[in-house]
Order: sequence, then C-alpha cells, then structure tokens
Amino acid sequence: MIKYNPKTWFIHIFNFRKSDTFIILWKELVLIALFTLGLTYLEIHFMSNHEMLKGLMSVYSLVGFVISLLLVFRTNTAYERWWEGRKKWGELVNNSRNLAIKISTMLSNPADKLFFNRMISNYAFGMKEHLRDGLRLEELDLTEEEKLEIANYVHKPNYIIQKMYARIQAIKENGEITQVEYLAIDTNLKTFSDIIGACERIKNTPIPFSYSSFLKKFIFIYVVTLPLAFVSTFGYYSAIIATFVFYVLVSMEILAEEIEDPFGVDENDLPTQELCVKIKSNVTEILRF
Repeated sequence: MIKYNPKTWFIHIFNFRKSDTFIILWKELVLIALFTLGLTYLEIHFMSNHEMLKGLMSVYSLVGFVISLLLVFRTNTAYERWWEGRKKWGELVNNSRNLAIKISTMLSNPADKLFFNRMISNYAFGMKEHLRDGLRLEELDLTEEEKLEIANYVHKPNYIIQKMYARIQAIKENGEITQVEYLAIDTNLKTFSDIIGACERIKNTPIPFSYSSFLKKFIFIYVVTLPLAFVSTFGYYSAIIATFVFYVLVSMEILAEEIEDPFGVDENDLPTQELCVKIKSNVTEILRF
C-alpha cells in the first residue's frame, strides 16, 4: 500500500508510479488515438454531410451521463470491498491482542505462553498468505513436526487454529483454567475463523462477469464513436478528446478492478504484511513475561 501525504497533491500530478493508470494504459491510449484519428480523417474527407451529425452531441452527452452513473456504482462497490477488508484486518489485530492478553493473565506456564505467542502470530501470516493463494512457510514459527503436519492441509490457517484449540482444551482438562475462562478464550478463537471467512467471501466473490464485460464494451463503443459527434465542432481535435475520455473512463474501471481484491501485492492493496508484523510485535510484547 502506498503511503503519501494527501496535502501535497500537486506533487502527485507529476509523480508516475507503476500503478498509475497512465503507465498501464499507454499502449491502449496510442491505439485509441490512432483509430479515432483515422475515423476523424474519414469523416472530414469522405462524409460530405458530416454536419448532419451535430445532433449526436446531445445523444453522447446523455450516454456519457449513463456511463458516469455506472462507474460511480462500480467504484463505490469496489471501495466498499476494500474498506470491509481493511476493517476485518483491523479486527484481526484487535482480536490477536485480546487473546494474547487473556492468555497472559489466565495461564502461568511459560511453555503455554510461548506456544500461543507463536501460533497467534502464525495465524496472521498464514491468513495473509492464504488470501494470496500461497504460503511462505519460512514466515511461520513452526517446529519440524508442525511443518510436516501443516503440509497436509490445503487451508493452512485451519491447522493453526486447530492446534490452538487442542492446546487450550488440554489446559482446561488439566484444571489450569476454569470453564468460564475457557469460554472467554473460545470467543477469540472463534473470531479468527469469522474474520478469515469474511475475507474469503470478499476475495472469492468478484463483480459478476456480465456486468464487468458490459461496462468495458459500453465504454469502448462510446469512445471509438465519439468523433462522429465532435468532428463538426472540433475537427481533428476530436481524436484528442476521445483519447482523453477513454483514459478517464477506463482508469476508473482499472482502479475498481484493482481494489476489489485488496489482499494481493499491488501498490493499492492493503498493507497486510505490515499488519502481520504489527500483530507479531504486539503479541510478543504481551506474552514475553
């Protein structure tokens, strides 16, 4: 995730990053410019009645309004998914701290504290990699036996939460915690599964294909035919106008596509790696005594 100062907006105008839509779209912008320039040339030199197309300007203004409404819905939906993902990761941070505090106060055995110190942090890193469709085992603090066991799991976070449940159940059976204390810890353990379930829903339920496909086709047809309505007024400048409109409309669609799955490694995705490091640091600080 890119960190920046929103008050220095003028600097960002001339600062191009790899996530900037202009960098992503420059080839398409060149093709659209050439195509619309050719269409403009044909209309000026081979359509003697192109003045009759002036009336299309009002039609294209109306269609442009419809596209703007569709893009507003598209970007709002994508940002809502991004923000929900951020809230769930914030919930993971808070839940990890709360569980660590309960373990710190309810358990006295240093070995148990060390175990939960490892596993709570492991869950955060495991969840991060699970949402990225991979798992870097070197990030997890596991014993050799645990590494062999987790290799048999497709859903790695399930293994980690299962180990925590088994450990706390054994502690309860040994009489080291009461039933009330067990239920208090169980609340936090259950929340881990609720959080990852919500994140999986966001990741695995993209915008319906038909909607996304229709919007792309709508924008393309609107842009490439734009010179038909503008040539009589702007001449060859119609190609520049069409290219700029294409850049604006498609950029909104690209940004929406990027943030609707906020758990990857794109510059505008959530800082999940930083959040995992924060969780590990906080939990270690709480359980070090």
